[in-house]
Amino acid sequence: MTSYLAAFLAGMLTIVSPCILPVLPFVLARADRPFVSSTLPFLTGLVAAFATAASLAAVGGGWVVRLSAAAHVAALALLGVFAVALMSQRVAALISAPSVRLGEALARRVERRGSAGVVSSLGLGAATGLLWTPCAGPILGLVLTGAALSGPSPETTGLLVAYAAGAATSLAAAVAAGGSLYAHLRGGLAFSEQVRRIGGAAMITIVAAIAIGFDADLLAPLPSLQATRVEAALVAALHLDPAQPAPAAGLYRSSLPVERRLPSLEGASIWLNGGPPTKEQFRGKVLLVHVWTYSCINCIRTLPYIRAWEARYRDQGLAVIGVHAPEFAFERDIDNVRSAVRRFALPYPVAVDNDFQIWRALRNTYWPALYIVDAEGWIRHHQFGEGGEAQSEAAIQDLLAEEAGQRTAEASVTVPRPAGPEIPADLRQLRSGETYLGADKTGGFVSPEGLSLRTQTYSPAEPKLNQWSLAGNWSFGPDAVRLDREGGGITYRFRARDLHLVLGPGAHGRPVRFRVALAGQPPGTDHGIDITPDGDGIVTETRLYQLVRQSGPVEERTFEIHFQDPGVRAYAFTFG
Repeated sequence: MTSYLAAFLAGMLTIVSPCILPVLPFVLARADRPFVSSTLPFLTGLVAAFATAASLAAVGGGWVVRLSAAAHVAALALLGVFAVALMSQRVAALISAPSVRLGEALARRVERRGSAGVVSSLGLGAATGLLWTPCAGPILGLVLTGAALSGPSPETTGLLVAYAAGAATSLAAAVAAGGSLYAHLRGGLAFSEQVRRIGGAAMITIVAAIAIGFDADLLAPLPSLQATRVEAALVAALHLDPAQPAPAAGLYRSSLPVERRLPSLEGASIWLNGGPPTKEQFRGKVLLVHVWTYSCINCIRTLPYIRAWEARYRDQGLAVIGVHAPEFAFERDIDNVRSAVRRFALPYPVAVDNDFQIWRALRNTYWPALYIVDAEGWIRHHQFGEGGEAQSEAAIQDLLAEEAGQRTAEASVTVPRPAGPEIPADLRQLRSGETYLGADKTGGFVSPEGLSLRTQTYSPAEPKLNQWSLAGNWSFGPDAVRLDREGGGITYRFRARDLHLVLGPGAHGRPVRFRVALAGQPPGTDHGIDITPDGDGIVTETRLYQLVRQSGPVEERTFEIHFQDPGVRAYAFTFG
């Protein structure tokens, strides 16, 4: 019940977030109409459509992408017609005639306008719900992440309904306030008609803005800090564990806070490098749990620290466990994960958590994530994402001292020796961020033909910074683009020291040859570890390939990759 209450309250907070602005005109248009027959059906349709669409989005299949795109267009068309009806009584009468006849057929005893109003309000509310993209604050982010990882479920749908119901409650209050203002200001039919026409014009403007994506560009830089802070506080409340451990024996007691009990690590699809570990193996040991996935560049850059800590502190009582939770479908393949464990030389047990049972038990939402657990089984420190390695190592040293019962002289910081993509990013020069290429998440695509869910021949473009284009015959899937004929390529304009691209081979693992160029020239000394100075490389397995490492001053560059064989799949660009 706490989760549902938090989702409801988070939904109510959207009324003070900029992302609610496109919805408000459609809601306030009901201010002069009866609540039961107009506003309530409208809000009910909005809640139902939003929760249904968000639940279906967790399926992630191509048919869902196509269905969502069609529903988006249909919703825009319906709301556009409604906006025109507000501006013209003649159009309104023409549109309402079929609804009135349907209302008469369904309920002869109900007044014409009342029956039609309920039906049309439900439809308009559903259309608005399909367009509504609320700010993904911490709580909605947790709900949607859980849905994406575990698929639709009654609990996920219930949380989405609670979130949308909270938003609907706030919108109902706005309608009530608008209705009161309308009642005080109206001065007859002329005033009513003027308000309707102004509202209709505003809605047409908003529909046009949504259709071209201008609303997202306008509202993206306007986050609601106060709403986000309140949501973050609610998230923290969800994670409270009132239980406290008994004081540890020994003379030294760490000052690290007690977060919560380490949950069960059962439920893995398979264990690699031994396992599953037994409780006896962990008895009296400090445990480090590392949640990662093998094509994630942020995860890869934490691995040198994990390996170095495991080697340095193993004899002092540190145990390490990896939890591999896949982001892409290919990361569910056991052989792919096994190959990655060998490639990264991981000496500790790794749980392949394909069903996300350990992920959910940890209440985790990040790649990578570190959980440092004391010898009594209490989580005492965590780290999400890159950075904070010095604090994490200090926590390990502190908990080892607690278990030993005494604090020794201040220990030095471990300095690992990373290579290739494991080397930390040059954040001072980094101006490009992760870019997904699949239809579900892509952005910055500028080929003139536009994104199509059918096989399409694309023309190269001249992308600006952080934009990309295709050349040749490609197909968009939910999480990747696939080259259907040899001779295709990808162009990306970036600014970073390193450029990586997650690639997979052709059908049945057939290798794919490629050549990389920077501004049309071989990369030379700026080549990554997976290509030659001439730019030649080959895709033999699905993983992250480092293609560029600028050896001199970091500049904005145009990256080009040309594939000599068909079938390659490209998933995501990452930078460092």
